[in-house]
Amino acid sequence: MPGPLPGLLRALLGLWVALGLGLIGLSAVAQEPLWADLQPRVALVERGGSLWLNCSTNCPRPERGGLETSLRRNGTQRGLRWLARQLVDIREPETQPVCFFRCARRTLQARGLIRTFQRPDRVELMPLPAWQPVGENFTLSCRVPGAGPRGSLTVTLLRGARELVRRSFSGESPRARGAVLTAAVLARREDHGANFSCRAELDLRPHGLGLFENRSAPRMLRTFALSPEPPRLAAPRLLEVGSESPVSCSLDGLFPASEARVYLALGAQRLHPDIILEGDALRAAATATASAEQEGATQLACSVTLGRESRETWENVTVYSFPAPLLTLSAPSVPEGETVTVTCAAGAQALVTLDGVPAAAPGQPVQLQLNATANDDRRSFFCDATLEVDGEVLSKKESTELRVLYAPRLDDSDCPRSWTWPEGPEQTLRCEARGNPAPSVHCARPDGGAVLALGLLGPITRALAGTYRCTAANVQGEAVKDVTLTVEYAPALDSVSCPERITWLEGTEASLSCVAHGVPPPTVSCVRSGAAEVIEGLLHVAREHAGTYRCEATNSRGSAAKTVAITVEYGPSFEELSCPSNWTWVEGSGRLFSCEVDGKPQPRVECVGSRGTTERVLLPLAPPDPSPRAPSIPSEPASGIYTCNATNAHGRHSRRITVRVTGPWLWVAVGGAVGGAALLAAGAGLAFYVQSTACKKGEYNVQEAESSGEAVCLNGAGGGTGGNDSAQGGTEPDGTAETPAGGEVFSIQLTSA
Repeated sequence: MPGPLPGLLRALLGLWVALGLGLIGLSAVAQEPLWADLQPRVALVERGGSLWLNCSTNCPRPERGGLETSLRRNGTQRGLRWLARQLVDIREPETQPVCFFRCARRTLQARGLIRTFQRPDRVELMPLPAWQPVGENFTLSCRVPGAGPRGSLTVTLLRGARELVRRSFSGESPRARGAVLTAAVLARREDHGANFSCRAELDLRPHGLGLFENRSAPRMLRTFALSPEPPRLAAPRLLEVGSESPVSCSLDGLFPASEARVYLALGAQRLHPDIILEGDALRAAATATASAEQEGATQLACSVTLGRESRETWENVTVYSFPAPLLTLSAPSVPEGETVTVTCAAGAQALVTLDGVPAAAPGQPVQLQLNATANDDRRSFFCDATLEVDGEVLSKKESTELRVLYAPRLDDSDCPRSWTWPEGPEQTLRCEARGNPAPSVHCARPDGGAVLALGLLGPITRALAGTYRCTAANVQGEAVKDVTLTVEYAPALDSVSCPERITWLEGTEASLSCVAHGVPPPTVSCVRSGAAEVIEGLLHVAREHAGTYRCEATNSRGSAAKTVAITVEYGPSFEELSCPSNWTWVEGSGRLFSCEVDGKPQPRVECVGSRGTTERVLLPLAPPDPSPRAPSIPSEPASGIYTCNATNAHGRHSRRITVRVTGPWLWVAVGGAVGGAALLAAGAGLAFYVQSTACKKGEYNVQEAESSGEAVCLNGAGGGTGGNDSAQGGTEPDGTAETPAGGEVFSIQLTSA
């Protein structure tokens, strides 16, 4: 027999306590009322559980006792005045066991109360509609079967974690078990895809037990909205056999549009459209291809289904057969001059037209004949066919091209006779020839030189300029054409055609001609520096033409400028002021004879005289630019007549001069520093006078006497007839000789006071 359970132990303990008290107060037993007791008097047991009940009495010697109940028993323990019994598999919601004893012909009783509870092991949310229209109510129903007592039960309907409806069943009969909660809920768009569930709570905490909770499995709700309008079909009214035509079916006001199903069919042929969604709009697009079996009237149907509802529409379509016209040539390629036949034909019901010429009746062909020329190469022929279908006239066109074989042609439009390009930028030279087969074109210089790279992009240089012979050839023949390539470039002034320095000869005729290189030919104008007048034409060259000129060349491609220096050359000539005909030397003065000659280039001057009749003497001359190496006067200067010759590239000029030498008495006459200063002052004034009057026909010579203080102005001292004769000059073949007018000789001597 199994050991006593904790309930039994408690019952036995209570029994022994009662017996002990009975022994202690044995004397008072006869005086206390007799009773029977049942423990626990009230019990709450989980359905299917077990319980120990203790039945006892204070009767000293009970005759018999027992426990009456309809529940199953598992074991019993007894004493003199007690009884313990285990009840198992308690399932009834409520039972009342009775404890009884027989004592002194009396029956002592104690009645108990046993109730059962059942946890909410099953919480069921009734299935939801497969699709619920938005804006309509749907029912949420939750069942909690067997859970109880119902009075301790609370049921809640939830949307996700949010409570929708909550109900407590307090006040219900203790014997009541299970609960059902039902509520009507308005379906919304946001309820689509939401989970609904039910929660049951059995609260037995007031009875010393816990809170028992359970939740149903969630159920998802799908809501939808479908426009009452039918779909819109877009399809051709006529559909040709074998051709593909786009069709589409559209419907707005769908929610959720992604859940919609579309059925699109042409007659019995189901199409497989692509679905395009834009918000609450749906568009199903497909390609319909009609077959010969569908020829005639048929229907294009579209059905959109969402939830439990559908929207349908359909349109009539006429399927027809219209083959393309047939356009043929007697030969697709013929030599120039041959005859070609063109034929246009179509189906039995079609009317054909060839290049605007119609057939006599539907179903009949049209023909055209021609003598092929070069202009017919690549000529296109057009065949039009028309067919009436269901009140609508349809048309189809066919075209073909004729190829005519002919020799090359070099037309000016495709291969111009002259090309003009600017130098520098890259260009593509083109010379194209007509011909069939396509001719090859070759352009080269007639002398076998440079070849033009036709059709290629390349830089243009002036070296390409010139005339080329272009030859086009194919199997039918060849054509030849001369073309000229002109390369334009800006002017250039080089040192050969426009030198930086030009020399002219006085008295000749010359023109300032600067030749510039450039294409187109530049215009050149030259202007003297500081002047505005352009130098043009032949000039009678004079010395005033010498100077600096600016020459500018201009054409359409630019301009260039250059500075030109012009030098005017002329033969030598003597002037009295620069080379006097009479000279007087003061012996020991160290002065050289100065004879300057005008001429370009600078003339060479040589003065030759004689001391007797046979010896020739050169007169020492002062150089144009004095230098330390200049020659000095000889210690015994010669006096007499000299012939001075001036020579340059443009001629020779001669002149006779007379030279006299005076003694040193002039140096002795000068004395004293004070007198010298006065003489210098007077000499300056007199020198001016001599220069302007008395000495105007000869050389004046003022010597600064550093020690003597004497200055002289002498011109042909010791004149007379001999002086005149000595001044005469002879005429030379390439020059002239000059003599002072009247043969006069002047001599002025200044002596200090």
